[in-house]
Amino acid sequence: MKEVSVPVYYRIYKELKQRIARGTYPVKLPTEKKLCDEFNVSRLTLRRALEELKRESIIEASKGRGTFVLEEKREEKIGTLTGFTEEAKRDGRKATSLVLKNTIVAPEEDVAGLFEIPSGGMVVVLERVRYLDEEPYGIERAFLNPMVDIRILNVVQRDMSKESLYYILKSELGIVLDHAQETIEVCRMSRDEARHLQVKEGSYAITRERHTYTDHGFCVEIVKSVYRGDRYRLKVVRRVE
Repeated sequence: MKEVSVPVYYRIYKELKQRIARGTYPVKLPTEKKLCDEFNVSRLTLRRALEELKRESIIEASKGRGTFVLEEKREEKIGTLTGFTEEAKRDGRKATSLVLKNTIVAPEEDVAGLFEIPSGGMVVVLERVRYLDEEPYGIERAFLNPMVDIRILNVVQRDMSKESLYYILKSELGIVLDHAQETIEVCRMSRDEARHLQVKEGSYAITRERHTYTDHGFCVEIVKSVYRGDRYRLKVVRRVE
């Protein structure tokens, strides 16, 4: 059987990918000229290899500045009900927040219906920009149901730039979170979203809406989130029944 040769650009792509994984280029790749000289190829061949790395969101070219290595995307497994801070600690990363809103409001119609809030009732709304290792990853807008536990109203008095909401709900208030239903879509960011997340307006993002229920079947939390598409990845684990 005739052996099929591997294209030169592909061998360069694989080699550069391995070097990036090993940390040979922690921030920035060498110039195109240096790489062309090293691999003894034309710029056309090298650029085809670089395009493969760009396609996988491993590198990013900046005109006049060079080619930079992108930070690995944060991966979240769907199937485990945990909060942003808990997931960051599990991954050995630092989670912080910028609080945009933490107050008591009259609920929107869809929120009032899920929470079964009577007319004139109020809910807590907590909106935060979420950071991992000082870099903005997403915006989360959480509605909390005081009908489950009136002490939820005290969240507005807490410093939610540092504290974990799930820690308060589970460990301090003793609320048992049983399951959640979630909808995930792809969208483009609005001007305000892009400004908070330090990307261009219209950049791709992942939107999520999660409804979290207690062990007694009450909806205690509704979270509407937007995450940067270049920094966020979801992993689904399916099991055979």
